[in-house]
Amino acid sequence: MSRTEPGKFLVDADGWCADACRMASPNFDARPAGVNIGLLVVHNISLPPGQFGGPHIADLFCNRLDCDAHPYFEQLRALRVSAHFLIRRDGSVIQFVSANERAWHAGVSSHRGQERCNDFSIGIELEGTDAEPFAQIQYQTLATLTVALQRRYPLAEVAGHEHIALGRKTDPGPFFDWDCYRQAVKRQAPLAVTNEILRFPPANAALRR
Repeated sequence: MSRTEPGKFLVDADGWCADACRMASPNFDARPAGVNIGLLVVHNISLPPGQFGGPHIADLFCNRLDCDAHPYFEQLRALRVSAHFLIRRDGSVIQFVSANERAWHAGVSSHRGQERCNDFSIGIELEGTDAEPFAQIQYQTLATLTVALQRRYPLAEVAGHEHIALGRKTDPGPFFDWDCYRQAVKRQAPLAVTNEILRFPPANAALRR
């Protein structure tokens, strides 16, 4: 997919974004009946760690990763995970799971006393690491996608994986600029057809569980 322009995303009633590259993952299941999708979770990922641009993230999420291709991959052999979306370093987007369904991105998690965050969240992976800044186009695309998801779902809050899996996960990490993301969403807010105001994590602080 080519680089996405701001305001381009549209998430349909089936939970798919037509402007994202679709690579269907088998790693999902149904959300509990009646659940409100109120949380967006931001992650980072790179495979192998610190290397960008290859096919390995998509291969992992689609259960086709060649675990003999790199020594790091051996520990991933039995892993079955996914996210709804991946935003690559160039701002392009891949969607693996309908946002209506439960992707397997959060693992053991808790948000404001509610466990099993996969049940009520949408997971977005940014291609990146805890050790270096993200690309500016990734923030722009993340904001555009966030606003599009707000149009479709009652999102009320954004958290990092580190905030919902305290002590277990560290992403999106110290180089993720929450204020940049917040301001990018704010600039696009007039495009949204929702009255929901997203809550963001306080700078350099974890949310209360």
